[in-house]
Amino acid sequence: MHIVLEFFLVTFRVLWAFVLAAAKWFVRPKDKNVAGQVCLITGAGSGLGRLFALEFARRRAQLVLWDINPQSNEETADMVRDIYRQLQAEDSARRANSSADEEVLPCCNLQVYTYTCDVGKRESVYSTAERVHREVGDVYLLLNNAGVVSGHHLLECPDELIERTMMVNCHAHFWELASVTTEAALETTKAFLPKMMEMNHGHIVSVASSLGLFSTAGVEDYCASKFGVVGFHESLSHELKAADKDGIKTTLVCPYLVDTGMFRGCRIRKEIEPFLPPLKPDYCVKQAMRAILTDQPMICTPRLMYIVLCMKSILPFEAVVCMYRFLGADKCMYPFIAQRKQATNNNETKNGI
Repeated sequence: MHIVLEFFLVTFRVLWAFVLAAAKWFVRPKDKNVAGQVCLITGAGSGLGRLFALEFARRRAQLVLWDINPQSNEETADMVRDIYRQLQAEDSARRANSSADEEVLPCCNLQVYTYTCDVGKRESVYSTAERVHREVGDVYLLLNNAGVVSGHHLLECPDELIERTMMVNCHAHFWELASVTTEAALETTKAFLPKMMEMNHGHIVSVASSLGLFSTAGVEDYCASKFGVVGFHESLSHELKAADKDGIKTTLVCPYLVDTGMFRGCRIRKEIEPFLPPLKPDYCVKQAMRAILTDQPMICTPRLMYIVLCMKSILPFEAVVCMYRFLGADKCMYPFIAQRKQATNNNETKNGI
């Protein structure tokens, strides 16, 4: 009898979850406030990472920027500082023009911190995480964005590039969340996830890809790494729920092909391409920010990706293959791989190899 009652209760909760999800289509949840919160972004030196940094800066977050390239990372930091200066000028002008009864919030002495870190190396992640904990403090939002692609067919891809892709795109997510440093004479110092769990407060954002939901030919290592990110993120979300850590939010970002140059040359069928063009980076980040600031668990951009994922789950494999061939998605990466191979050959010729 007890299990029957519980079954009806679960059924009600599932239906209620559908109602709440539908309501968000009509009444958009209010964005949460991240002003003054420490937000750490990996791969912040360019592409989506840089755009995420600028978006969080406009919302007055304290930023910690990680990238393997110190020069590009500092360029992002300079852009962030320009935004901070604009915010401070706006606050000063508003304060000067405000009445005595009107309260103007301060700019929280906003700062941006830059760290050179190779997230593909565990030791680099651990040591940099310790510095962040010591020099900046507790991280509220961790945005795992860093990613690489080898651009080789499986049988032509060196083992080192496969390992590099998996390390940067997938393994780094584990290290950044569970990074700890230990020494016999000192207490264990924990960073990121352990502190979030202790305080039951934080937000973990994993930037994956539509290629972490469904795959295509020619980029087996990249797809495997992104599938790993999706599985890791979903399992982590369930673990936090099982531990009753409802104060820690998670958001999985799965965009379609983004026009950052990472997959330059990738093409689907030319008749279909006008209806499904590569995403503009600004649009992709703004959609992701809406999801992050409203604690949305997952965002696929464009929404068509939800339909593709559903069809992949219910259709026979041969039917999926037919759809891929019709859309030109079965060999969409081949032009990209050919361009990478040509560029590599040109560099070798130029260097006299």
